[in-house]
Amino acid sequence: METLSALGGGFAVALTPFNIMLALVGCIVGTAIGVLPGIGPLNAIALLLPFCLALRLPPESALILLAAVYYGSGYGGRITAILLNMPGEPSAVLTTLDGHPLAKQGRGGAALAISGIGSFVGATLSVVAMTFMSVPLAKIAVAFSPADYVALIAFALSLLGAVGGVSAPKAWGAGCFGIMLALIGVDSGTGVERFTFGSLEMLGGIDFTVLAIGLFAIGEILLLVETTMRAEAAKIGGGQRLTAKELVFCLPAMMRATGIGFVIGVLPGAGASVASALSYTAEKRINEGNGKFGQGDMRGVAAPETADNAAQIGNLVPMLSLGIPGSGTTAVLLGALLMYNITPGPLLFEQKPEVAWGLIASMYVGNVLLLALNLPLVGVFARLLSVPASVLYPGVLALSFAGVYAASNSAFDLIMSVVFGVLGWLFRKMDIPLVPIVLGFVLGRMLEDNLRRALALSDGAVSALVESPVSIGLWVLTVGALLWPLFLAFRKGRA
Repeated sequence: METLSALGGGFAVALTPFNIMLALVGCIVGTAIGVLPGIGPLNAIALLLPFCLALRLPPESALILLAAVYYGSGYGGRITAILLNMPGEPSAVLTTLDGHPLAKQGRGGAALAISGIGSFVGATLSVVAMTFMSVPLAKIAVAFSPADYVALIAFALSLLGAVGGVSAPKAWGAGCFGIMLALIGVDSGTGVERFTFGSLEMLGGIDFTVLAIGLFAIGEILLLVETTMRAEAAKIGGGQRLTAKELVFCLPAMMRATGIGFVIGVLPGAGASVASALSYTAEKRINEGNGKFGQGDMRGVAAPETADNAAQIGNLVPMLSLGIPGSGTTAVLLGALLMYNITPGPLLFEQKPEVAWGLIASMYVGNVLLLALNLPLVGVFARLLSVPASVLYPGVLALSFAGVYAASNSAFDLIMSVVFGVLGWLFRKMDIPLVPIVLGFVLGRMLEDNLRRALALSDGAVSALVESPVSIGLWVLTVGALLWPLFLAFRKGRA
């Protein structure tokens, strides 16, 4: 009853005309961002952050807007994956396996419809689970000591090996690079300058907006300019529409994918790409010999799309309850809360219930808005694909630079964003994932702060980091997460 009462208070926040308008705007922007290849929700949210501050939006309204962009992009991303065989994000790769063959068969509209309905089912059921799991997790986390948080963050960092679909060493190396970037500036504990190389502009450290926009937006544009290829969209219509029988046929796959996606999403550092891969693989094995997976099976579209959106919602659970971002985009959302001087974590539901519950309630509203927008307006959003590259790329760059300058009013930050853009371009060419860099950057600062507190409480005794059962269990999981990829590689080498 307490949870339902708190959720009712959240709906009182989410259903104000202003916040409904922001949720609608976020859904439209998110879907449009998802449609455009190479521009993901992380870029959009990073660009919107300074404008939320400039417009003086209340924190709950800003978070409703940014979250709507976040889960709205999951709906839009399927359009390029299905019509152009061009996944904008790793999580959309599995959708192309059956979605594009369906589009080439003239059933693009049916594929888009089942992916939209699957996204709605996965996101809505995950929000229900999030409603009842967030507070218990928060109550458990209240008892966490700084040493427990050190172990928890170390476990989250160890899971970076599963990010990006590349080798674990590359992902861990990228995470370490992010931690190194977080150390730049003046040490808050000792006042010592670290890695500033005598530059006054570096004393305050690297701004999160500069890093995110540089690595993702500018770096992606550089890569797209280098590798631009024209592709012709498959016809949306021209074939049989999605039937009620096909929808019922896909429902078991959606239920299974929701469970897989939400559980994977709750794990810090795992993410939607892992959830999509696991759900597609599981569905293919369950229906082995009973389907045409890879040739145009509706379940091959429903499963990864449902898991993708379920994982996106699941990513928000550790961010709100524990203060641990579950993905690169939730790391940006966490940065948004910190910009409003709000600390996500166990006390958020007590100290700022209008923010936490307002966000959760807005997701119920936002998912209904997205379904109502996407099913009839798929053709409208698909026309965004016809924007010429000569207009699209300069426009994104202009928005990127405007966002960086609005955040700090510093020409130096503009130069730094270009530097990070070039680094992002080089890292992509070397198949080094960027999400672990962002996670390492955010978690690195939290790790340092909690490590300092834990050592201060124990008079510098390192043994305090492994005294509680919680921290011991988390350290065991951390070691297991680090050794598991190495074990798999060793077993594969022997085979």
